Amino acid sequence: MAQRSSLTPPYEVPVLAVCFLACVAAGLELSVNNHAADFSLSTLPGPAVSFSCLVQNSSQAEELLWYRGDGKVGLKDGNKVNVSNICVSPVTESDNGVTFTCKLARDKSVQVSVILDVQFPPQLTGEESLQIEEDKDVTLSCNAKSNPQAQTAWYKDNTTLTLQHNRYQLYQTSEVFQLFITRVQKSDNGTYTCLAKSALGEGRKDFHLIVEDKKPVFPKEAVIAAAVVVTVTVLFGIVARKDKICKV
Repeated sequence: MAQRSSLTPPYEVPVLAVCFLACVAAGLELSVNNHAADFSLSTLPGPAVSFSCLVQNSSQAEELLWYRGDGKVGLKDGNKVNVSNICVSPVTESDNGVTFTCKLARDKSVQVSVILDVQFPPQLTGEESLQIEEDKDVTLSCNAKSNPQAQTAWYKDNTTLTLQHNRYQLYQTSEVFQLFITRVQKSDNGTYTCLAKSALGEGRKDFHLIVEDKKPVFPKEAVIAAAVVVTVTVLFGIVARKDKICKV
C-alpha cells in the first residue's frame, strides 16, 4: 500500500483559506453617492454636504471606515456596517480640496474617495494707509484667495496702473497679489487699488500711499564732533563759573 508523501506542505489548508478571503474581498465594491470611482463634488460655503458609502456585492456584514485626509472619522456603532453616512456641516472655505475616503475595514485597498471643490468669490475688503520715506521701497499686498482663481489688477487713483520699467514689479500666487515699488517718489503719492474678479464676484482693497520728504542723513563723525564740542563748552562754562565764584 502506497504511503502518503511526507513532503505535503503542512499549511495547505490555511493558505487556501487566506486566498479565499482575499478573493472575496477583491470581489466587493464600494460606492459613495452612487459613484463607484473617485470623484469631485462642487459646492458653496454654508450648506451641509452628506456622503453615503454603500457596500456592493456583499454576502455578509462588512464594516466601513471613513477618513478625512489622513485622519480617521469617528462613527457610531449603527453607522458602520454595509452602509455608512457622514455629514460636513457647515461647509467652509477651509474644506476646499479636502479628500473624504470610504474604505472597507478588512481590506483598505477597497475604497472610494471624494474631493470637495468649495467655490467662493474673492474677499478683499477694507483700506490701509502707508507712510513711506522718499527713495525707499514699499510693498502693497492683498490676499486674493478665491475658487475659481480670480483675475487681478492694480489701479492708481481709479486708473489702470501703468507699470514703469524697473520701478514696479508684480508678484502673484494663488492667494497673494503684491505690488512692489522701488525707490518711491513724490509722484507715487495716491490711492492704489487691488481689484480681484471671478465668475462668483469681486473684491477690492485700497492703499493710501503717502510719500514723505527724505530725512537728512548726518555723518557719524559730524555727530560725534558736535557732541564733543557741546561737552567741552558745557565743561568750560562750569569751570568759568567756578572761577568767578572763587574770585568773589
